[in-house]
Amino acid sequence: MNAPPGVPPPLRIGGVTIDPPLLLAPMAGVTDHHFRLIVRRIGGVGLVSMEFLPAAAMVRGIEPVLRKLHFTDEERPLAIQIYGRDPEEMRRSAAIVERLRPDVCDINMGCPANKILKNCAGAALMGDLPRAARMIALCRRELTIPLTVKFRLGTGRTGEPLNYLELGRICEDLGVDAVTMHARTAKQMYRGRAAWEHLARLKQALRIPVIGNGDVRTPDDALRMFAETGVDGVMIGRAVLTDPFVFRRTAAALAGRHVAEPTPAERLELIRTHFRWILRDEPPRLALHKLRSFLGRYTHGLPEGRALRRRISELDAPEQFLPALEQHLLAHAASGR
Repeated sequence: MNAPPGVPPPLRIGGVTIDPPLLLAPMAGVTDHHFRLIVRRIGGVGLVSMEFLPAAAMVRGIEPVLRKLHFTDEERPLAIQIYGRDPEEMRRSAAIVERLRPDVCDINMGCPANKILKNCAGAALMGDLPRAARMIALCRRELTIPLTVKFRLGTGRTGEPLNYLELGRICEDLGVDAVTMHARTAKQMYRGRAAWEHLARLKQALRIPVIGNGDVRTPDDALRMFAETGVDGVMIGRAVLTDPFVFRRTAAALAGRHVAEPTPAERLELIRTHFRWILRDEPPRLALHKLRSFLGRYTHGLPEGRALRRRISELDAPEQFLPALEQHLLAHAASGR
């Protein structure tokens, strides 16, 4: 089938081609090496991002943070996202990223979490544009790889305007290669509706590529965001937590094809693979936390998924999870679901 009219072309971020123009959002505690590989192997994603990393810990050589910087060529194109409050620390962390040579370095100016905002980082920088501009300029000087910045509509605090257009123009003037905007304020967190009309305004205002984020849960949502806003790329975040197959279906929709929903067997095989990697590579305490977190998300859409979630909440050792999953699979195999 031919691609439908108006299909967006591949996204170019500096010298990097993102095809299809669909991006995995950086998410703390989620987009680690294992999860990025899972999404990449399912297919349909153009660029994957690491979970965002604190500049201060990177420059101090904090080992747990440095371990998160591991990636393989199979994950490319890949972005490393950094955040912080101090422009000089951000410059030094950008230099670390440059030495690692991912495909893109991204600066987080959009995280709405209170612990990040209280430290004057993330979306708090939208309330201090001179500091934000100095940070961007210093990082740009350290990098030969493409630089992107992710932000929101504004802080949403009383008396502070929506200043995303101003920040977008700062980014463009300082040599940023593309920007991503989540179409909510920091105060909104993830509540309410993402205001896509602001994505259209940002796209009209800038010459550099604009990537849209917010309320993209299905392939139809992604197609609608492209059509209604004119953005150059679409970033998907929370939807992938319960549906890692969303990129494969969305890429097919962009090409004018239909890909069926994954079967329960496909979902279960994905869980098996992911869990084997976690058990192989993570220390027991971290493995237990990750197994509970990911299985709690993955079981949405599985037969009797709620019962399986109740069961895993009672498990207290990592090695118990795969047998519990296998027993669940056997119990429902005869149903053909």
